[in-house]
This record gives sequence, C-alpha cells and structure tokens, in this order.
Amino acid sequence: MNDYSAKDLSEPEDGDIRDDIPENIDKRAFEDMNNQIQIVLQDMKDKFQTMSDQILSRIDDMGARIDDLEKNISDLMIHAGLETPDK
Repeated sequence: MNDYSAKDLSEPEDGDIRDDIPENIDKRAFEDMNNQIQIVLQDMKDKFQTMSDQILSRIDDMGARIDDLEKNISDLMIHAGLETPDK
C-alpha cells in the first residue's frame, strides 16, 4: 500500500532534486515554501477526514431511519390484519 502522506523535504536524500539547486537560490525561501506546502496538505487531509466522518455519520442515521420505517410498516400491517405478529 502506498503512503501518500506529505514527505518532509527539509533534508535532501541521495539523488534528491535539490542536489541540482544552484547555491544562489535562497535555501530559506525553499524551506519556507516547503513548510507552507506541508501546512496546506495537512489542512486538506483534515478537511477530507471531516467530510468522511460526516458522510459516515449520515449513512448511519439513514440506516437507523430505514430500520424505524420497516418497523412502522410492519406495525401498520399487523394493525390492518394483513400480517400476524411475531412472537
């Protein structure tokens, strides 16, 4: 399974693209940009988790409502004499 979590780019690895960055580029600006990207990615992850939790909660609520509806229909059918009560 792939891990799509944000990777810390503050320390280069062998063969890292940052090995090709000219020395005249402000390394601090690169680190600041990396930090901002990390913040944005974490924010997006948090928002997706919140949406996922809300969807699952609504599905659970819908399931409970369907169960109640089935019980009410069964009660109405028993009351109308179309079905015998389960004992």
